[in-house]
Amino acid sequence: MATESVNIATADNVSVKRWLAIFAAYLLVMALPAAYLLGQLGQPWQELFRNPGQFELPWQQLLKLMVFAIYLSVCSTFLPLPTGWIVAAIATREVALAPTMGATVMLVAAAGALGSMMANLNDYHLVTLMLRSRRIAAVRENPLVRVGAGWFAKAPFTLILIFNIIPIPVDVARMMAATTRYPLRLFAAANFIGRFIRYAVLASVAYALDITTMTAIAAMLGVAVLVAVTRLALSMVKRMIRRDD
Repeated sequence: MATESVNIATADNVSVKRWLAIFAAYLLVMALPAAYLLGQLGQPWQELFRNPGQFELPWQQLLKLMVFAIYLSVCSTFLPLPTGWIVAAIATREVALAPTMGATVMLVAAAGALGSMMANLNDYHLVTLMLRSRRIAAVRENPLVRVGAGWFAKAPFTLILIFNIIPIPVDVARMMAATTRYPLRLFAAANFIGRFIRYAVLASVAYALDITTMTAIAAMLGVAVLVAVTRLALSMVKRMIRRDD
C-alpha cells in the first residue's frame, strides 16, 4: 500500500458536536426498536440471554443482532468493556442466528464491525476534543509522539487495519489517527474491515467448535480477566523497578 502523508496538525476541522449528535441518534435508532422488540418477546427479557436458542423468529434474530451491535458500540477506550465474549456467544449454534456457519459468521462479523466502527469513531472525536486543550495538546511536542507519528505515517491505513484485527490491549494506531488528523472516511473503513476480519475468525471458531453459549462466555471472559491481570502485574513490576532506580 502506498505511503500516505500524515502531519501533526495543531488545528482541526472536525465537528465533534455534529458527531456526538450523529452517535446519539444512531444509539436511539438502535435502542428504541430493540426496547420495543424486547417487550414483544412474551417472556421476561432476561430469557433472550439465558435461552437465546428458543427465539427463532426473524424479528427475534434481528433483536439479538441489535443488542449485540449496541453493546459493541459503547466498548471503547473510554469504556474498555470486553468484546470477545459476546462475539463468541452470539456465534454459537445454540443461539442459532442462521442455519449455516457461513451465514452466521457473516451476520456476526457485519453487525459487530458496525458497532465497533462506531465506537472507534467516537474515540477519534473524543480524543480530538481532548487535544483542543492546550495542556493536553502539548503532548504533540513529545519526542515519542513525533517518532510515533512518523512511524504511523508510513502506512496508516494498514496499521489501523492490523490493530483492529489483532486484539491488542492499547490501540496506539487509533490514538495516532486522531492526533495526526487521519481522514475520517479512511479511518472508518480500516476499522470496519479490520473488525470484520477479527470477528469473522472468532465467530468461525465458536461455531465450528459447537460449544454452548455459556461455555463461550466463560472462556472469553476468562481470557479477558487473564489479560487484565497480566497488564496489572506488569504495571506493578514497572513501578517497583522505577522505585528501585
